[in-house]
This record gives sequence, C-alpha cells and structure tokens, in this order.
Amino acid sequence: MGATRHIRFLASVRSEDEARLAAAEGADLIDCKEPAAGALGALDAATVSAVRRAVASSIPVSATIGDLPCEPGIITAAAEAMATTGVDFVKVGVFPGGHAREAIEALGRAELGTSRLVAVLLADRQPDFTLVPIAAAAGFAGVMIDTAAKDGSALTDLMSLEQLEQFIVSVRAHGMLAGLAGSLRLDHVAPLRALAPDILGFRGALCGGGQRKGALDALAIRAVRRGLTGPARATLHPGPEALAS
Repeated sequence: MGATRHIRFLASVRSEDEARLAAAEGADLIDCKEPAAGALGALDAATVSAVRRAVASSIPVSATIGDLPCEPGIITAAAEAMATTGVDFVKVGVFPGGHAREAIEALGRAELGTSRLVAVLLADRQPDFTLVPIAAAAGFAGVMIDTAAKDGSALTDLMSLEQLEQFIVSVRAHGMLAGLAGSLRLDHVAPLRALAPDILGFRGALCGGGQRKGALDALAIRAVRRGLTGPARATLHPGPEALAS
C-alpha cells in the first residue's frame, strides 16, 4: 500500500497568482488560506472564487473557514458561505471548547452544494480522535491533522510517526482521506511519505526563507514536489500494514 499510493501535494495559497504558481509547479490540491489570520485563517469569498477560476477544473481547490469555535450555528454558516465559492472541499478546524460533536453532525446537514467537508484536528490542541467516526457518519470526505500554534513546532514534534500511522489507518478504515500538515519542512517529506498518507500539506516550506507569511517560491515548491515524487528513501519504519494487522 505505502509503495504505490499517490500522495496528493497540497499547497496553501493566499492569492490567484500564488494559486497559478503552485499549480504550474505540480501541486495536486490548491488550498485557500490566509496565514496572517491564524492557523486556518480564511480568505474572503471573492478571493477564493477567483482562485477557483484561476486554476484548471481538474485541480481540486479547498478553502478554510477560519479559526472558529466549534458551535454548530457559527461553523455551519461559515461552511455554507464558503461553499458558494465553488470550492471542492471546505476545511473545518476542530478547535477546543464548544461542542465539536454537535458541530460536525450539523455540518453533515449543511447546504454545501457540490462541496465536500474535511475536518482538521489539531495536534497541539488535545485532538479528539473519537470524532473520526462522527465525521465519517456525517459524510465528510476526509480528516487532516495539523497544528494550531505556528511557532516553529512541526507536526512530528507533537506526534510520533507511529501515532501518525495509527491516525492514517483509522481515518481510512472509516472510508475517508487522511491528510497530514503542520509546519512541515522539506526534511519531513521522506519520513511522512513512507507513511503513505493521502495528502501532505505545506505552506512555510513553499515560501522564500521558509516563512509561511511570505510569498510562494517556485524553487521551494519544486523541491517539495521532487521529494514527493522522486525515488523513496529506505526506511526502517514499519508501514501502515504493520499497524493494521
């Protein structure tokens, strides 16, 4: 499974120009996000709509709705508004506090047109993995794990490779896509690629100087793309099959 699965390269962008650049350099999934507005900061609907029009229809586009409390009314209204932009996926962060289970269930009843939902659990905010089957029952397309505090700590500083594998196996067992993100750098590509997630997401690693609030850099994007598609490095880490058995 790990040797043949295609890993989708998610590139977070904040403008039409960045979207075009990321698509031209091989991103599989364009993710609309405003890094200056928080971990999952939302772009305005007009910009997201423009990004959707700027790239080929064959390239999926996702968009975050912001760092919002898990209150059903708030989060559902934001998701429905973002879905009007025509994005393929609406990403919803599960922040602590509020009523996460009820919010996820409400999202499953939301009017989203053709948009699908992706839940984003936060490794540094006491992620509740019991929400994975709740998201599946609500019809979510996927679940990702990310980080809330963009303070230099990467996902792999907060969760071991074994824990991340277990997350991937669990999400897939419920019929959804499993994604990893969270201040990932180029040196994270090889060990995380070995876990064969469905999606690996990047922002800072694609920017000049590795600064997530900076502009995307073509050379940095190419380096990550090569890391994801070039020959895999040998690893002593067991594949997902070992944990699933």
